[in-house]
Amino acid sequence: MSTGQTGLTHLQSKWGLSPGTLTPGCFASVMATGIMSVGAHLKGLMILSTALFWVAVVLYIFFLTLIIWRACSHNDELRADLHNPSKAFGFFTFVAATNVLATALEGQAHFRVALAVFCLGLLAWLLLGYLIPFSAVLGSSTSPILTQVNGTWFVCVVAAQSVAVAASGLMANLPTPGAEPNFSAGLAVIAVIAWSVGVGLYLACAVFVGMRALIHRIGPEDLDAPYWVMMGALAISVVAGSKILEGGAAPIFAATTLIVAGTSAILWAISTWLIPALVLAGLWRHFRHRIPLGYSAGLWSMVFPLGMYSVASTNVGRVDEVPVISWIGAQWYWIGLSVWAIVFCGMVWSFVRSTKARTSANSATSAPSNSVG
Repeated sequence: MSTGQTGLTHLQSKWGLSPGTLTPGCFASVMATGIMSVGAHLKGLMILSTALFWVAVVLYIFFLTLIIWRACSHNDELRADLHNPSKAFGFFTFVAATNVLATALEGQAHFRVALAVFCLGLLAWLLLGYLIPFSAVLGSSTSPILTQVNGTWFVCVVAAQSVAVAASGLMANLPTPGAEPNFSAGLAVIAVIAWSVGVGLYLACAVFVGMRALIHRIGPEDLDAPYWVMMGALAISVVAGSKILEGGAAPIFAATTLIVAGTSAILWAISTWLIPALVLAGLWRHFRHRIPLGYSAGLWSMVFPLGMYSVASTNVGRVDEVPVISWIGAQWYWIGLSVWAIVFCGMVWSFVRSTKARTSANSATSAPSNSVG
């Protein structure tokens, strides 16, 4: 019986299939699948886009059910994660996943549904945007907190920029443009505020990571897949900026056009520079220090930035009228989709292996009792 329980524990801890062991960043798979759907839509691959969208919806509903279950029946574990600086920022994946789905719905012309989903994402961002820093930083008993800084901290940037992307997208896809000037202006204000907050948060997180690297060593065991969010946060900031530039004649957009345009170009260049650095860091981690490369839920934190970089390059190239950047985005999509497929297959294979191991352990445990009977 204990062997079977061990197999079940392994399954739960590796997959987060139990409300008691669900990781705060569980919605990263929704983010990754959703952005690949958006990228497919930009390339005109409608069947692929629709298929990926529904996979993202199924994953979203599944993890949302588990997180609600966890809040009701495993409240102590949930509170512990909220006060854990190395985990708490993962809760922002819910905000980003919600707004990625809203963006996908906008592209499919489902305005009312997209608006409802966006309102949920906006509310979650406002709530978690204040709750997480207070609980994870001010309310943490960990000392020093700087040792707990990791790549997941950049998810708060992704969450803010996802609000900006969804808000500006809704503004651009109003069913009757100009009919609701106050509503349109409200969306414009939300988009600019979220974009500005996201850029500020990125600078803060970059400073914290830099301080961690200088004061407390970041070893190969620490340099895991979530550090790719450093690049993904820049890429989604670029997408948000390009959406704002396309957003129309709202006064606040006109007042910030030069700042947004210049900043977005710089952020795209930095995100491009980061890709080789992150690849080299991964090679150093896995080949130089022999850290095994296997499936873990954290790999989805690498897939999302790859897909987002493709969307960012496509949008920047179109808005700034630089065809070569659009070409980079179009070709990069296939790299992102390939990595998505590898991680998705790894997830399924890991689940099958874990299930088989648990079944074999249960059979081995029950066999003696059957023979005695």
